[in-house]
Amino acid sequence: MKTTARRTFLHHLAGMSGIAAAPSLLALPGNLFAADYPSTLYPDPDNPDFYDETFWHQVKQAYTVSPALLNLNNGGVAPAPKVVQDALARYNDLCNETPSYYMWRILDQGREPIRAKLAQLAGCSAEEIAINRNTSEGLETIIFGLRLKKGDEVVLTKQDYPNMINAWKQREHRDGIVLKWLDFEFPIEDDQAIVDTFARAFTDKTKIVHITHVINWNGQVLPARAIADAAHARGIQVVVDAAHSFAQLDYAIPDLGADYFGTSLHKWLGAPIGSGMLYVKKEHISQLYPLMAAGDPESDDIRKFENLGTRSFAIEQAIGQAIDFHLMIGTARKSERLFYLKNYWANQLLELPEVSIGTSLKRKYSGAIGLLQIKDRTPQQLGEYLFSRHKIHSVPIVWENIAGLRVTPNVYTTLADLDRFIGAVRQFIAS
Repeated sequence: MKTTARRTFLHHLAGMSGIAAAPSLLALPGNLFAADYPSTLYPDPDNPDFYDETFWHQVKQAYTVSPALLNLNNGGVAPAPKVVQDALARYNDLCNETPSYYMWRILDQGREPIRAKLAQLAGCSAEEIAINRNTSEGLETIIFGLRLKKGDEVVLTKQDYPNMINAWKQREHRDGIVLKWLDFEFPIEDDQAIVDTFARAFTDKTKIVHITHVINWNGQVLPARAIADAAHARGIQVVVDAAHSFAQLDYAIPDLGADYFGTSLHKWLGAPIGSGMLYVKKEHISQLYPLMAAGDPESDDIRKFENLGTRSFAIEQAIGQAIDFHLMIGTARKSERLFYLKNYWANQLLELPEVSIGTSLKRKYSGAIGLLQIKDRTPQQLGEYLFSRHKIHSVPIVWENIAGLRVTPNVYTTLADLDRFIGAVRQFIAS
C-alpha cells in the first residue's frame, strides 16, 4: 500500500476512539465522497494493499468485536465500528433529554444531509433515495406498492430471499398475479446462460423481473445489468434486491439498470442495526404506492415512503458516521479485500479431497460470501462443531438445492482469524 495513503488513513482512524473527540468525520478535507476521493485510497495494482495485514489490523482496532468468539456470519448482520456505536448512543441520549423536541425539531432536520450522503455513495439523485429500516421493508414497499393486476406476470427465482418470496406469494394470493419461477444450479460462471434463462421466461404478460444481485445463500453474483437490459427491451420493470451487494461490491445504482432497489445498511455499510435504503427511479415514484399511508399516495416526492411514524432518529443519524468510515477505506479497496479473504480460506480448504466450495472463486461472480461443503457431513454438523469446539460463529445453509456452511468475513477479519477457521475445519474433517 502507498505509504501516504496508509498514513492518511491511520491518522483519521486514530481519532475514532470516541465520538466526543470526533463528533463527525465530516471534517475530512472538502467533505469528500466516493467519486472525489484521491486515487491513492484505492487498490494500486502494482502494490495491492488489500492484503497488507498491518493496514487491516488497524481497521480491526476500530471495532469492538469479541477476541474470543470469531464471527464469520457477517452476511446476516454486521457489527458497526465504534465511531458509529458512539454516535448512536450520543444521538439516543439526546433524544431522551426531551424526546419530542430533539427528535422532531433537531434530529429530524438531519435526514436531508444523510439522504444526500447516501445518494452520493449510491451514484444517484437524492430525490430517488428514501431511508428506512432494512431491505425487506424497502422491497416490500415496492412489491406491495406496484400497480399489478390479475394475470400480470412476475419472474423471480427459487433462490431469492424468503421474505421477498413470501411477499410475492401474498400478492399472488391477494391479487391473482402469476409468479414464474426460475431454478438455478449455482455456482454459475456464465453470464449469458443466466441472462438467457431469465429472458426465456419473459412474455407479453411479464411486468416485473425480481433480481437478487448477490444470492445470500452462497454469494453468487448475478449479471443484474444484463438481465435488466433484456427486461427493459420487453418493457418490463426491474426490481433489484441489493441486500448483499451495496457497500460490498463496487458499483453505482444506475449501473444495474434498476427501476426499484432495496438494501440494508447494517450489513456491508456497517450502519446501526435497523437501517436501510430504498431507491425508486424518479419517473416511477408517483405510480408506486407507499407501504405506510402518506398524505398524497401519488406524490412524486420520495419522502412519501418515509412516513413510518415514530422510529429511532438516532439510528438514522448515525448512518452518516458509517458512510464516512466506509469511505475512509474506499469501496474498491473494501470489495477487493473481502473477495481476497473468501478466496484465502477457500483455496486452502480445497486442497482437502473432502471439500468443495459452492461459490465461484472468480472475481466477477463472487465477493465476501463463500459456501463450504464437506463430503458426507451436514452443514449443521460442521456449524455445531465449529461453535462448540472453537467458538467460531457461522451459519448452516439448507435452501432448495443449496446446502453448505456459509462463511462470511468482514473488513475486521484478519488472516490470523481465517487461519483459526481453516485449522478448525481440518480438525473437523480428521475427527
